[in-house]
Amino acid sequence: MEIADVAQAIAWQARHAEEAGAPITGRIIRAEASIIAAGTQTGARMANWPGLSLEDAMPLRVAGGLHFLHLTGATHALAPVYAGEVTDQAAVDALVAGVARDFDAVLLPWLDGPPQTNEAGRSASVMAGLLWLAQSVCPRFELIEIGASAGINTMMARYGYDLGGVKVGAVDSPMQIVPEWRGNPPPSGPVDIISVKGCDIAPVDLTDPAQAQRLKAYIWADATERMARMDVAIALAHAQRPDLVQMDAAAFVAQQLAAPQAEGVTRVLFHTVMWQYLPDSTRAAIRTMMEEAGARATVERPLAWLRVETNRTTFRHELTVKYWPGEREVALLAEAHPHGAWVRWLG
Repeated sequence: MEIADVAQAIAWQARHAEEAGAPITGRIIRAEASIIAAGTQTGARMANWPGLSLEDAMPLRVAGGLHFLHLTGATHALAPVYAGEVTDQAAVDALVAGVARDFDAVLLPWLDGPPQTNEAGRSASVMAGLLWLAQSVCPRFELIEIGASAGINTMMARYGYDLGGVKVGAVDSPMQIVPEWRGNPPPSGPVDIISVKGCDIAPVDLTDPAQAQRLKAYIWADATERMARMDVAIALAHAQRPDLVQMDAAAFVAQQLAAPQAEGVTRVLFHTVMWQYLPDSTRAAIRTMMEEAGARATVERPLAWLRVETNRTTFRHELTVKYWPGEREVALLAEAHPHGAWVRWLG
């Protein structure tokens, strides 16, 4: 779905937050219309946003800036809104407009780049996909992640999971991912992740307090569990940095697909909630490379593609998988909450 109209994009993004159980964030996003009306530089740039404002996640960029002002204590004006004490939309609009006028110069740069919404909870869907794949291909996996942001999901081999009663991963890890599971559990069995490499066009360093704080600003205020997981991820990154490089997604995929692949190891490309940010040309290049690499895949050296991306009609994220040699069609395995709070297994 393509929405270029700014007002429609704000309304859609607010509804998306509400559908995801984040009414506070929904109110903040709806109030962004008041920033445009406030006559600020930020509002003028929003009103004249070029192209697809929803594809660019423009409303979420502004929401991140507003949350940053609150988290850093730059202003306490929005504290009653983030605490859920002020729920009247007109009152929220007025408060957000006031903050936008007072902090116009601080908010404006938040429009320069897409939000970084790295979230460990989304790796529950990835792990479930690996369990499903393990039935058909080698259960030893070499993972490649594009759009890895801070590399939180490239650390998934260090996490423990309880997926509908199926337990896998590091049982003693401080990061335990236990989403509400709907439907049948995924297949149980061994999953051996031997390596994970990630790339991002603008990677975030979790060991840098300023960068970590910025990443926290993109966490929706309603999501207290997400904030707690972020703190654990930061601690794990301090203990051992994720294997993450700054690189264009297509160039990284080309590099990784060209590297030698060990026999008895399945190479898996995966990504979570980033595909929409890629240029059409980059998407097309990655599709072509994966199809060509898939045609060369063998039983001894399989290839798979796991995606956790947004269905803009259902407001849910869908876990899909394709692998070679074997299945030629994309399989829909699950629907999930945007930040991994629940997973509905369909596979």
